[in-house]
Amino acid sequence: MAEEAVLGFLEKNEEISDSGQFAADRGIDHQELTNIIKRLSGFRFVDAQDIKRERWVLTEEGKTYAAAGSPEMQVFNAIPPPGISLEELQRKLDPSVFKIGCSQAKKNQWVEMGKQLVTRKVDNVEDKVKDLLNRVQDGEAIDPKELDALKRRKLIAPQTWKGYSIRKGPNYAPKRKIFATDLTRDNLLRGDWKDLEFKEYNFSAKGQPIEGGHLHPLLKAGLCTATIQDDFSSDGADIFLALDMHYADLRRCPRTILSKAGRFFWNFDALFQPQQHPARDSHDTFFLQVPSTTKTLPEDYVERVKGVHESGGYGSRGYGYEWKREEANKNLLRTHTTAVSSRMLYLLGQQKNFTPKKYFSIDRVFRNEAVDRTHLAEFHQIEGLVCDRGLSLGDLIGVLNNFFLRLGMSKLKFKPAYNPYTEPSMEIFSYHEGLKKWVEIGNSGMFRPEMLRPMGLPEDVRVIAWGLSLERPTMILYGVDNIRDLFGHKVDLSLIKKNPLCRLGME
Repeated sequence: MAEEAVLGFLEKNEEISDSGQFAADRGIDHQELTNIIKRLSGFRFVDAQDIKRERWVLTEEGKTYAAAGSPEMQVFNAIPPPGISLEELQRKLDPSVFKIGCSQAKKNQWVEMGKQLVTRKVDNVEDKVKDLLNRVQDGEAIDPKELDALKRRKLIAPQTWKGYSIRKGPNYAPKRKIFATDLTRDNLLRGDWKDLEFKEYNFSAKGQPIEGGHLHPLLKAGLCTATIQDDFSSDGADIFLALDMHYADLRRCPRTILSKAGRFFWNFDALFQPQQHPARDSHDTFFLQVPSTTKTLPEDYVERVKGVHESGGYGSRGYGYEWKREEANKNLLRTHTTAVSSRMLYLLGQQKNFTPKKYFSIDRVFRNEAVDRTHLAEFHQIEGLVCDRGLSLGDLIGVLNNFFLRLGMSKLKFKPAYNPYTEPSMEIFSYHEGLKKWVEIGNSGMFRPEMLRPMGLPEDVRVIAWGLSLERPTMILYGVDNIRDLFGHKVDLSLIKKNPLCRLGME
């Protein structure tokens, strides 16, 4: 055995100077010998010192040319003495050999490259490249300039060989005694337990780390608790209560369209978004095939929505087009959580006595758009809204500053924007330290009267609302610069295991 060979050699010799040579002389696999040296060193039977040697090895391309000849030599051999047309020469050779070989052969002045004919300029040549490659393969010494030329052509690459020099350690013995670690039934039956020497028990050794579940950064940010459950848990509400925002959770719309409510209607029509709007196109929306439509809608409300689309009302001229019920009946995967808000505001409008409300929702939404470092086809969206009398744009800006400050994001910018269902509207930007630029994290605005009044809400009631991607604030908080590293099938599991808990700026 290799272990006896090492210990036996050191019994009569002071040192094994080179583990590689020692393994070669005795026909031992060097990797096996390396493992044995590490084990003996751990028990202090031997003291081992690292040995490192640099050597050159052939690349795959270099191995090919060492066997078949260099490209320039292959080109030279392919040219008959009378010459050959460039097209015919190209057909005879591999494309990469032809391209490299013609360039090198011309540089060596072996061939004449005419427009119609390629001819030899010399009768005989020596393939020095092939000879050098074979010498490198045999481990012979090569002139540094010639090695550099092969390296530039990427025919050779450096390789580090690692081995050991070995001397006797403080616990050296010609033979390593194997201590027992367990007392078995066989030991008791044979009676040899009396002669066993047991390994000392290490009371300070650490046990195997316990592997449990790990929270995803989206959950650690404290905003995604409710998104992966069938119903909102108390944790989801506790998030906003902990932020002192005191919002009530919305009843979630089903993610797929298996409810009585027509998705297209609540997702677009109820929001005073015209049926010709490009966001309703298949390039931006995922449509359902089964069930493709729904016909169960509050008919009196549908008629009021139809009227405000076609003829206006509440100070609006409307859009002046023929509103089609079959378009509103279509089913889709919701494009924003405002579809949830529209249903809840409608229910609030059916109350006899209006009561001010604050709502939030956290759920997954779907957009048929190109995927890049800041966009996904499905992501999570947070939506908050306040419904009360006498609200203004100043209230919205104040709520947004308070909301994002509690999430640890103090660098905010607001940019005027357009939404069919809010006026005025604002895009929300936050500075991303990782990307070193301002990133859009959400949208906001005040819901239009054309949306609120058909729902039955009083004329003096205003609604301020905002929506944001959950992923983008989490990217900013954790310094992630690619959304695909945070959510989706390409996420590195070590990200989930190693990322610390993200504090949201709360006491």
